[in-house]
Amino acid sequence: MSGSKHALNWTTLIIAVPVGCAASLVTLGFRGVIELINQLLFGSDAEITAAMHRWPWFTWPLLVGAGGLIAGYFLRFAVSIEKQETVKTDYLEVINARLDVVPTKTSLFRALSSIASIGSGASIGKEGPMVQLSALCGSMLGRLAPTSLNLKNSDVVAMAAAAGLSSVYHAPLASAIFVAEIAFGISALQRLIPLIVASAAAVMTMWSLGFRNALYPLADSAFRMDISSLLMTVVIGLLAGITGWLLIKLIARSKKLFGCVRSLPLRLGAGGFAVGLLALLSTDILGNGYEVIVRVMAGDYLLPGLVLLLLLKMVATTLSVGSNAVGGLFTPSLLIGALLGVIVATLGAALHLPLGDTLLYAAIGMAAVLAAVSQAPLMAMLMVLEMTLNSSLLFPLMIASVLASMVVYRLQAASTYPVVSTHFSRSEAKFDFDNMLVAELIIPGAALQPNESVGQALAVSSLKRERYVYVINASGQFLGVVSIHDISRKVLAQEITLDSPVSVVMDDNFPVAYQNQSMREGWEAFARVTLERLPVLNNPQERRFLGALTKTSLIQKAQEFL
Repeated sequence: MSGSKHALNWTTLIIAVPVGCAASLVTLGFRGVIELINQLLFGSDAEITAAMHRWPWFTWPLLVGAGGLIAGYFLRFAVSIEKQETVKTDYLEVINARLDVVPTKTSLFRALSSIASIGSGASIGKEGPMVQLSALCGSMLGRLAPTSLNLKNSDVVAMAAAAGLSSVYHAPLASAIFVAEIAFGISALQRLIPLIVASAAAVMTMWSLGFRNALYPLADSAFRMDISSLLMTVVIGLLAGITGWLLIKLIARSKKLFGCVRSLPLRLGAGGFAVGLLALLSTDILGNGYEVIVRVMAGDYLLPGLVLLLLLKMVATTLSVGSNAVGGLFTPSLLIGALLGVIVATLGAALHLPLGDTLLYAAIGMAAVLAAVSQAPLMAMLMVLEMTLNSSLLFPLMIASVLASMVVYRLQAASTYPVVSTHFSRSEAKFDFDNMLVAELIIPGAALQPNESVGQALAVSSLKRERYVYVINASGQFLGVVSIHDISRKVLAQEITLDSPVSVVMDDNFPVAYQNQSMREGWEAFARVTLERLPVLNNPQERRFLGALTKTSLIQKAQEFL
């Protein structure tokens, strides 16, 4: 089941590419309209701060005021439609409420209002309408997507909004985090703030002590953004994913084998001895590999040496970690990635691919393997970016890290950090809850015919330990319920006897659930009543009784991700 989770699958990533491209074109179109207005009003391509000087100073208030007036008319149309149709236009509200569509008319009217304001010189930014129109474009693309893809329109809108914001500021990471934090309301990102402050303070301290250089010397080289380089980045990302998956599997196997040695000293001693034997072939496998990475980036190794070192380092790391040696996997993963990246790039260069500086691919491999092993792609790409201080690597690091992480995830390999696996499990449980139907949790419910006696209802209630007994006709259609408390009260008051039919005490206006409702709708149904069970019917038209939905089953299902 987990292999088809919409939260992380290839379909979503593939859809994100055209959505991002379309969003960027929308923002360019919006800029073009503003530039056209500048040409018409001021006969200039300059920014409004300079173009306004084409008119006499005393006309400036009139121009800006007229623009505001026109903008107000457009906005009034939008607000009027929103009130009449009770729709939400703002893309953040659409994403947050998981709505099916970004309204077209109101979005366009708001965009026209913004064009009038911006074009006339109002002191506002362009990013709001650009992102809104990008979100509208994403919503349209989402509606065109085949239903078999099982894409939520709000997810496509979120992609388009992040892409639109990124097109405005050329800041893809910040844009993605913004949409995630604001629209999805991820509290973990709020908890990230003090961590950022602490991390920044630590780096500033290191700088003040003289440790200001990049950890790895790649800051002076620029990554070439062309087809060959991007294809090589994709290849490295995929191979890094397989390498990370293999490393995780080897470590798990190594731990199992070393587990046969009960004594920890002997276990670690055996692991150290085995690594020492490998060091006879090359001492470069010893330690965390920091200095070796520097030499790899300096081009000190030939291709055969790189391949041998990659194999030896993977085995050595497997032995050390498998024997329970205390330490981290970060730098070993970085070295394995650096070796992999340079090997693949060197082979590509041997095939006469125009890749530029092949040593740059060491950094791409570093981020990709680290992302695969840790299942933390955002951390991996940012870490390598900061360690190299090479901003030209941003896009290839993003591509390779995401691909490598995806490969490991789809191969169902556990992360080296158990908490990551826990997060994934919770995410998948939440996905299940959001996409399950009431029909999947139906249990049998006690039901009687309307002409059966209240005595039989008491007997059934005692046997099933239920407060309510459901009443159905001969064709299985739900008619209502009888309350055991009502029966007891009326029997004691001698209003009825035990032989009276249940129809005389039946409540035909009892809340129900339907089999095709979502778990969330079932949850909301229970929130409106103080009942433990609800009868489940097939649909509102036929109202055929299928069984019952219990509050306990819903809570148990929700507990998996809470």
